[in-house]
Amino acid sequence: MRAVTKTVLGLGIAGTGVLGWASLVERNAFVLRRFDVPVLPEGAEPLRVLHLSDLHLLPRQRAKRSWVHSLASLDPDLVITTGDNIAAPDAVPALLDAYDSLLGVPGVFVLGSNDYFAAKLKNPLGYLTSNFAKGVGTTQRLPTADLVRGLGSRGWVDLTNRRDSLTVRGLRIDVRGVDDPHLGYDRLDVVRGPASPEAGLTLGVTHAPYQRVLDAYASDGAELIVAGHTHGGQVCVPGYGALVTNCDLDTGRAKGLSRWWPGAGSTPSSHAPEGAAWLEVSAGLGTSPTAPVRLACRPEATLLTLVPRSQG
Repeated sequence: MRAVTKTVLGLGIAGTGVLGWASLVERNAFVLRRFDVPVLPEGAEPLRVLHLSDLHLLPRQRAKRSWVHSLASLDPDLVITTGDNIAAPDAVPALLDAYDSLLGVPGVFVLGSNDYFAAKLKNPLGYLTSNFAKGVGTTQRLPTADLVRGLGSRGWVDLTNRRDSLTVRGLRIDVRGVDDPHLGYDRLDVVRGPASPEAGLTLGVTHAPYQRVLDAYASDGAELIVAGHTHGGQVCVPGYGALVTNCDLDTGRAKGLSRWWPGAGSTPSSHAPEGAAWLEVSAGLGTSPTAPVRLACRPEATLLTLVPRSQG
């Protein structure tokens, strides 16, 4: 009996320690991921693309704001944000302050569900079922218009169900984005179509990497697709990885750089056919206020160095 008591006590102490680490330490252990992506025409100069996602920012999160502000020292050529920027009705000024040093750089953005609606307390076991999207879009409205106005007034391009063209360091980029697929707000019909033949790069942007969006982008010739939403699984198993993605993307692509092609589904990225798109999914920088933990999945931003295709 004494041995059983010691075992239970030990497990309780271990569990408390893991929870403390996940909620107090790892959740704030921000890290920069770096990838080289061979998607540019031959002879093009490398481009540095900073990808930010899923800040879920609360005004009191000064450490996160300061860390994001410091990323301007990377001297990016383009900034992409893939949504879920805010987590409270009063968070837009804090977000604009965090982004301030980057808003002078060319940028594009799309929105996530938590740019529209406040977070909701959910049973975490629901993420392991087909009901992972249950209850999304039913909570308090957030100041979406203020967010869009604040980013757009500083020159960042709103890609909410929209196509556009940017020129960055002499390279013309065909960019397209959709509103959040997790809410069913995506309008692929208004962004579909082949890229301009004058574009040196075709870029697809989405918050949630649902397969219907990835397939459409890849079918239309996107060389690079960027997304967030998954939090990299958020609570992962050390040595194994993500258990969930909160969408229909397979867990093997929950974060990081992989390949995608129409119909890829759960096929390993190593089986990619020639011409497959590069897919970069960010694990993001935050968590929902109702689930403030990360385990074996540090919060991250990503610096993508785009290089000529011959270097792949």
